Amino acid sequence: MIKGKTEPRIYTPPKRELAEDTSLGFVFDEWCREVCQIELLPWQKWLAIHALEIDGDFETGWRFRFRKVFVLIGRQNGKSLLAELLALFFMYVLESRLVLGTAQNLDTAEEVWDAAIDRAEAEPEMAALIDRIGKVNGKKSFELTNGSHYKVVAATRKGARGKRSDMVLIDELREQTTWDGWSAVSKTTNARPNGILFGFSNAGDAQSVVLRHFRMIAHRALGDPDGIATSVLEATPDPIDADGEPIADDDDTVALFEWSAPPDANVLDKQAWAQANPSMGYGFMTERALKSDAITDPEAVFRTECLCQWVEAVVRAPFPEGAWERWRDEGAEDADAEYYWGIDMSADRQNTAIAFVAKRPDGTWHGEVEAFRTGFDWAIKLLARNAPMKIALQGRGAPIASHLSELELIDGLEITTCEGRDLAAWTGRFYDAICADDENGAQPLKHIPQPALDFAAQVAQIKTLGDGAWTWDRRNSTADISPLVALTMAYGLATVGKTEKTYSSVYNERGVRTV
Repeated sequence: MIKGKTEPRIYTPPKRELAEDTSLGFVFDEWCREVCQIELLPWQKWLAIHALEIDGDFETGWRFRFRKVFVLIGRQNGKSLLAELLALFFMYVLESRLVLGTAQNLDTAEEVWDAAIDRAEAEPEMAALIDRIGKVNGKKSFELTNGSHYKVVAATRKGARGKRSDMVLIDELREQTTWDGWSAVSKTTNARPNGILFGFSNAGDAQSVVLRHFRMIAHRALGDPDGIATSVLEATPDPIDADGEPIADDDDTVALFEWSAPPDANVLDKQAWAQANPSMGYGFMTERALKSDAITDPEAVFRTECLCQWVEAVVRAPFPEGAWERWRDEGAEDADAEYYWGIDMSADRQNTAIAFVAKRPDGTWHGEVEAFRTGFDWAIKLLARNAPMKIALQGRGAPIASHLSELELIDGLEITTCEGRDLAAWTGRFYDAICADDENGAQPLKHIPQPALDFAAQVAQIKTLGDGAWTWDRRNSTADISPLVALTMAYGLATVGKTEKTYSSVYNERGVRTV
């Protein structure tokens, strides 16, 4: 009988040899055995030792090496049990002030919370320290006499606001399809010098934006073992500091421990089963059960749930097959041509993109993303340095619209806002230029190869505006499409008619008024 693999296929390696003086995992294992009467499975013990690695030493001062730990594993392998035991360990042994549990479905987080309480009440040594248990919906709390609390909250924008937690448990991280819940709950550890977050999940899909993001970061840091990270991460903006300078990607506080089958594994490969299901053969998962699922499940379901493989949901690209690639060209714009600019911001307001359009020597249009970075302040500085210039943006119903008043203050910036039915007109002209051929007679928009732009063009979704009109849908696209929207704005401005609203900075007309 084949047993599950103790060591994950992909994981963040330790800084130094892990022993009782370099990891709290050994204490955790002993506590589970002696107090909770639980013998950890080999993979659970291995994970605890690696995830609870410390910097420093227990004599003079220590802290957890990792602040974010992501665990990917096949379904029904005992991750909920491990989460329950970790929560109790942080309460009883580390005396953490607040342990916070959450999941996209609140019932999932409450199941772990309920199990922790049941175990604490069943063990006399733990039961003696229980102070209060509140089971009122919306105010569920488990409190100890040492001042430690364990609460559950919804993974929403407001669920964890105002809280400060030492330890966060996020279950089924794959279900977080926006950044709202993550933004609220993950920041609760920032005010704790030794705060740590655990995210548990099986494989996600194209909609799993949070899990996808951190998994990609970890894979890149580990040398891209499956060859999946490069194209996506090249399409993401580089973080910058207050002066607009790129921040080095040398953060080692994020850990990934991924029990998954290799990308090319056959669904009937028992070794692949063992790699994604470390509990197989230990009473949790059997070869017989996995074989039955492999034969009867749709392949995509089995790969996601049992092999912990990412089977990307098929996202229909907005352009006809081959259209985007047809006009991708290394050529450059005419140095003497007039430039038209566009600016946009991501749906989560994290990133800003600036693009431009100009004529090429052959008379066709040239499009390019000039800058794509985290934040917005850098964009003000860049535009101020390059003014005078003509730039367009969506004037209403878009994150960038909230910065219009700041852009108006830039001397020499001639701003055009696109809104209402003009949105559909501009997007339509852009679409026709990308799809240009002998049949539609449109002049093509050529663009240089750029990962950020190319990726956005593959995943962008559309939003219907009525009567067949449509524009780009930032929120429902599976990644940040601000580079594509910025280029759409630039091309719309370059080919604008006389109906859209165009105006300059008030300072161009009146000058600066001193009060």
